[in-house]
Amino acid sequence: MSARVLIAAIGTQGDVQPFIALAIALQRRGYDPVLATTKDFESFVTSHGVAFYSLGGDIQAFLKQSKFDEAVTKRSYANAPTLLREGQKILNAAAKQAWGAAQTADIIVFHAPTTFCIDMAEAMGIPAIVASFQPLYPTIEFPYFEYAAAPVDPLIRRIHRKLTKRGTVIDPLINRLSYMVQKVEQTYFDFPRDRLRKSLMGLRPRKRSGFYLDAKGQPVVALQAYSGWISPAPGDWPETNITTGYWRLEDTTGWQPSPEFAAFLAKGEPPIYMGFGSMPWNAKRNTEIFSRALKLWGGRAVIGKGWGGVRTEDLPDTVFVIDRAPHTQLFKHVKAVVHHGGAGTTHAGLYAGKPTFVVPQFYDQSYWGRQVYDLGCGPQPVQLKKLSPHILANALDDLSSTPSYYRSAEALAERLRVEDGPNRAVDVIEETIAEHRANRAAPPEPIGVPA
Repeated sequence: MSARVLIAAIGTQGDVQPFIALAIALQRRGYDPVLATTKDFESFVTSHGVAFYSLGGDIQAFLKQSKFDEAVTKRSYANAPTLLREGQKILNAAAKQAWGAAQTADIIVFHAPTTFCIDMAEAMGIPAIVASFQPLYPTIEFPYFEYAAAPVDPLIRRIHRKLTKRGTVIDPLINRLSYMVQKVEQTYFDFPRDRLRKSLMGLRPRKRSGFYLDAKGQPVVALQAYSGWISPAPGDWPETNITTGYWRLEDTTGWQPSPEFAAFLAKGEPPIYMGFGSMPWNAKRNTEIFSRALKLWGGRAVIGKGWGGVRTEDLPDTVFVIDRAPHTQLFKHVKAVVHHGGAGTTHAGLYAGKPTFVVPQFYDQSYWGRQVYDLGCGPQPVQLKKLSPHILANALDDLSSTPSYYRSAEALAERLRVEDGPNRAVDVIEETIAEHRANRAAPPEPIGVPA
């Protein structure tokens, strides 16, 4: 019997796109997936032959508003309360919509922000699986991915080394404490969730359970939808955490360079790609930095417009501006990439074997930038707020002239190309459904009768 898989996701295109790849893999294995996400992605989902279910809202409009721009680019938190309320309204509306889709589901696979799906699965008596594109589960091996403390003072490092020789380790404690940030974030998602648990689903109150735990405090199955070659799984994670490899969506559009782009490519050596994808903020400053850096560097570049984080006027003639193209195809035509460090774009660039310079803006982007640097695939990342034309020009020159970046990126790409993240995820989903059905069908254990 074919199972109906409800997939719930809220986020940018980089968050939604991998779930389309998962849905396609499920379809090929005989399952009936439906992807529930915000209405701005309806055409994107359905164009790939995947059933769409609206969770309302409009993430692009939410992120593009000026209040969000100021919060991200100027670290102005005056509008934070308003943004938090608006975000929770989107989550609240999404939960009410998702509840309707859950009525016919046999299993729910949900994106980490939609933790209300854990409660829905409990109410419906079906399993739930969380999927994340960054390492959320606490570990002592590395800090929370959003933790970005200043480098440890050299004196502290010397003390640390001495203590380590005596068998005392400081880093694991610091790493564990960094996940307090996650606990604070979880309260944001829990506020609407707690209300809906009772009013919408008729469930009793529960303790806050986090991204990975059910109401009983037991871990739910977690799909780490990224490559273990880029972010290896720590040894202290539970067996319920499974690193699948990235859920790569293959291009089905048959995209090819336009005649204009093909002519640009033919005029010289391959360009470097530059773009910030779904990050729409501070377009004027970004464009000024790009323009001045390219003039200082003197090389060729192709700039992706994305959601509007770059203005294309007054750029040098060594630049070609492209409105939209699948990274899986576009990156075949460039020699290196500069981007914001989203999980999807990072994997796409490394999958193509391209040296990478990451310019993080928020959330998990600094983490992926550090991973790229640690793997020897590009220069050290620089936060957008600290980026200058000279820093970018130097990074572009470094990307172009460092052979070790190319060797490391290509060696990593050979490993990534062997992975099949979507099908590994379907294996886990299949096993979870089978285990749930077996447990449901098994007769209850006999209760002992006192002699």
